[in-house]
Amino acid sequence: SDFFGGNDNQQSQEDSGQLEETSEGSGVIYKLEGKTAYIVTNNHVVEKQDGLEVLLKDGSRVKATLVGTDSYTDLAVLKVESDKVADIKPATFGDSDNLKVGEPAIALGSPLGSQYANSVTSGIISSLNRQVVNQNDEGQTVNINAIQTDAAINPGNSGGPLVNMAGQVIGINSSKIVQTESNVSVEGIGFAIPSNDVVNVINQLEKDGKVVRPALGITMVNLSDLSTEQVSEIVKVPSSVTQGVVINNVQSSTPADQAGLKKYDVITKIDDTDVSTGVELQSELYKHKVGDTVKITYYRKDKKETVSVKLSIDANSLKSNSQQQGNN
Repeated sequence: SDFFGGNDNQQSQEDSGQLEETSEGSGVIYKLEGKTAYIVTNNHVVEKQDGLEVLLKDGSRVKATLVGTDSYTDLAVLKVESDKVADIKPATFGDSDNLKVGEPAIALGSPLGSQYANSVTSGIISSLNRQVVNQNDEGQTVNINAIQTDAAINPGNSGGPLVNMAGQVIGINSSKIVQTESNVSVEGIGFAIPSNDVVNVINQLEKDGKVVRPALGITMVNLSDLSTEQVSEIVKVPSSVTQGVVINNVQSSTPADQAGLKKYDVITKIDDTDVSTGVELQSELYKHKVGDTVKITYYRKDKKETVSVKLSIDANSLKSNSQQQGNN
């Protein structure tokens, strides 16, 4: 497989003397069709870039075109057409659902720029199903599931692969924690997007150039984030109900509205899966497609109810600027 890289943000000076901002990162060639190579990288590496260029392992540079992007998962697919890629062996994806905490992991990429292209760092899988909060290019706060690793990840590694001992890609490196909000320095906490999520997204990006996701049309907050007084005086669910997602607002003419869901209803299950946070609800919804029907279990005050909801696209809820924890 081949990787390209550099650091995430640079400035280069044009002949006019003005500085233009550029972005560099790493990527993975995962599919080859004749002289056309498909590359997965991070969306934040390629977003808002007018021209795209790929640096191959042999040092050659080729022009690339953007196939599609998904700001929610921070993934993008590029396409390169060149004789220089004809003999490249594409990377293969492993099954991220089979990962175990403590197993070895290797990160590849180009930290700090092309000067350090094709660097390799090693570590372990530190944790699974970490919830990482990002802000996408629409200004929306999103939560994604991620693999945590202590393999060194630096600026420029973004979009590069995290691989297992069989050389299979098990994740796409995306971010790291540098310091806490209280300015405490942090080492060895990096995150990668799981390969199974990557495969699902890149298949859709190749087909449509974007990922279409279903939404209920609600803003929400975690029940566990409310005070005891708020739960007893406003939400009024039984004391035995301690986990769930409280509907803060239902947007009109959305699936939630059409199903009769109301403000302060507490969703506890999607189909047969318990949901205790907005992130978990999002994750369960995104396992489905637009047009699918899901069964929602919820409490309206002290009464437990179920309702079937046919999922559809709800752009208003996805782009909502709600100050609650999340929207869907």
